[in-house]
Amino acid sequence: MVDAVLDTAPLGAQWPTLDPFLFCAHHNDSYPRANSAYGPAESLRGREIGSDFAGKDGWNMYHGTTVPGFPAHPHRGFETVTYVRKGVIDHSDSLGATARFGAGDAQWVTAGRGIVHSEMFPLLDSDAPNPLELFQIWLNLPAADKMVDPYFTMLWAADLATRKFGSQMSSVTVTAIAGAIGDAIPPAPPPNSWASHRDADVAIWHLVFEPGATWTLPAPQSAATVRTLYCFVGPGLDINGTGIGSSTAGVLAPGIPICLTAGLSDRVECLLLQGRPIGEPVARYGPFVMNDREGVERAFSDYRRDGFGGWKWRTQDPVHGPDPTRFAHQ
Repeated sequence: MVDAVLDTAPLGAQWPTLDPFLFCAHHNDSYPRANSAYGPAESLRGREIGSDFAGKDGWNMYHGTTVPGFPAHPHRGFETVTYVRKGVIDHSDSLGATARFGAGDAQWVTAGRGIVHSEMFPLLDSDAPNPLELFQIWLNLPAADKMVDPYFTMLWAADLATRKFGSQMSSVTVTAIAGAIGDAIPPAPPPNSWASHRDADVAIWHLVFEPGATWTLPAPQSAATVRTLYCFVGPGLDINGTGIGSSTAGVLAPGIPICLTAGLSDRVECLLLQGRPIGEPVARYGPFVMNDREGVERAFSDYRRDGFGGWKWRTQDPVHGPDPTRFAHQ
């Protein structure tokens, strides 16, 4: 049997990624009930407010001071894909777009030549806990597209491609944010995304294995495609006869179909990131990802000069009120 796992690594706060992906973070916060300002109705004492990543009591404020989240900050030269499983995110940006999304929705933002956005996690329930779970994935752009116009789009949960394989009692459910599953095709990525290139072979899939379920991951388009499978819930998987444990990333062998099998005791959930490498130099500093140091320095200079078009909102951390209805305005 072919050795289908080339390398493994434990999952930490930031997950290891391979070109064309730059970054993947799994935020899983057990927020308490809300106060009247959409923040946690608990003391913030003992937290490093403005940079709270310690996970005290099972949740973080991140860079938020009243509402958890990430107040206005810039990006250039790559894309963010945000997939929310629980809770809601309030988005605002320098293009004038706003959105509230969650419950399986995904948001895709091409930063291109520059965008400023905020991502706040308002707590809406004052009588019960407010759990939040999301993935944020950074996908690189090739040099030819790093300075394209920024672009914002929503991929609503009802429009994502979902397929169930196997029997009712031992099924595998695959939800595709990017990359078709057979004839199940998710919404198109932004027009200048690396994922919009047919031969880029980009896939972002969420896999849920019921106990004992088996599914064969199809071969990618070519042996040049790289694939990383992240097991983040449950005891792990058998992968073509090689076990990978819980909270583990596995780099999969290229160019072949791979049999994935869950054990009999527990459900297993995984995230798959797949794509053909861009294969260009990467120079990154904070929110800017270019091909060389000069490009990063120019990004800082441009942002200091014009703020990538300026911030249109009254505060750096806007939230969109008590109504839980999801929406997007552009």
